[in-house]
Amino acid sequence: MRSKEKRGKRYRKRKHASLLFALAVILLAFAVYFVSQIEPVKKKYIYPYPYQYQETVTMYAEANGISPALAASVIMHESKFTEHAHSPRGAIGLMQLMPETAEWIAGQLGEKDFSLKKLHEPEMNIRFGTWYLAQLEREFDGNLVLALAAYNAGRGVVHEWMEENDWPLDFKDISAIPYPETRIYVERVLKDKAHYEALYHSDIKKQ
Repeated sequence: MRSKEKRGKRYRKRKHASLLFALAVILLAFAVYFVSQIEPVKKKYIYPYPYQYQETVTMYAEANGISPALAASVIMHESKFTEHAHSPRGAIGLMQLMPETAEWIAGQLGEKDFSLKKLHEPEMNIRFGTWYLAQLEREFDGNLVLALAAYNAGRGVVHEWMEENDWPLDFKDISAIPYPETRIYVERVLKDKAHYEALYHSDIKKQ
């Protein structure tokens, strides 16, 4: 009887060990599957929002008192972070600065040896672009809708819209922007600003 009892105990121990092993294998399989699903989701979410030159963007954005996430979103929609980008209208570089605007900025910043070729240099383009974006924010009393509309359509054009339509400085109705291109631009930049804040929250200071 004792022999049978011992064999029964050994059998139960082996069975218990086998069940624990099987459970461990199942849990490991679930863990592997879970991890394998996270990476594609992460890639799918982050890859539409690249962030080259992150340190440079953050440095100059914060130096000029604007949100790095806003600057990153503008660059994304202007050039998709392509430093040699040229638009059919003549805009140059990462932040797609027009030559006359860049020359004016150079004068304001006291850049004596400025040339249009230098706008292909990421650091100069970002420095000029973030400074100009900050100027527009101040010009329109911190109103990002108006500042972004001015970045896309021009300062003078936006001031004309404000005068013609009696828009106040706290104007927020993006749907009222007359140019479809500018309307879509403002909507998308503001939406993707939030994405950059969420995706890079540990590196971007929200403003």
